[in-house]
Amino acid sequence: MRGAGPRAASSLSMRIIFQSEHGFRDLKRFADSRRGFTLIELLLVMTLLLVVLAVSMPTLRGFFRGRHLDSEARRFLALTRYAQSRAVSEGTPMVLWIDAKQGAYGIQAQTGYLDVDDKAVEFDLHETLAVEVRTAVVLRTALQRNETASVAGNLPAIRYTPDGFIGETSPEQVIFRQGTEEEVWFAPNANRLNYEIQTDQQIARR
Repeated sequence: MRGAGPRAASSLSMRIIFQSEHGFRDLKRFADSRRGFTLIELLLVMTLLLVVLAVSMPTLRGFFRGRHLDSEARRFLALTRYAQSRAVSEGTPMVLWIDAKQGAYGIQAQTGYLDVDDKAVEFDLHETLAVEVRTAVVLRTALQRNETASVAGNLPAIRYTPDGFIGETSPEQVIFRQGTEEEVWFAPNANRLNYEIQTDQQIARR
């Protein structure tokens, strides 16, 4: 029994080594096969992604265009609130002027009330956007009489009085457009305290 011990141990070691080498070869073959399968999977996934992007690109393009219009509308609405707040808090008439030709708008104190308006701001429209100002008859008459020449270089403007109301010569509608189909309308609310975004029903009534 003592003589058989080393031989048995040696035989066992050989079997372990053989099985280990055999196992390593199997593992290598499995890994190689997995690498090939993963590459095929990657190519399939990339192909599917390209197909999905090609199909959804028109929708995505319209989505980002809509975001420019929505962002501009929100900024204009916030600026009306800011102009009204300044008029009331500073006791000074404020004008939110709109330059449709240059694609710009901003707010400033009405000329003649402040030497320098350090809080005046100006914004440019995104290149894909346009703005239209529709004025009331009273505003057109006032412009002809040069009664609003002191308002931002005679541009159409929303005027806020120190009591927080909208001046009578303010526009009837301000319309932001993107292309020929997308647009956002602004008009004075019922009590003429500020402008609000118009719904489709309100636009139809006008």
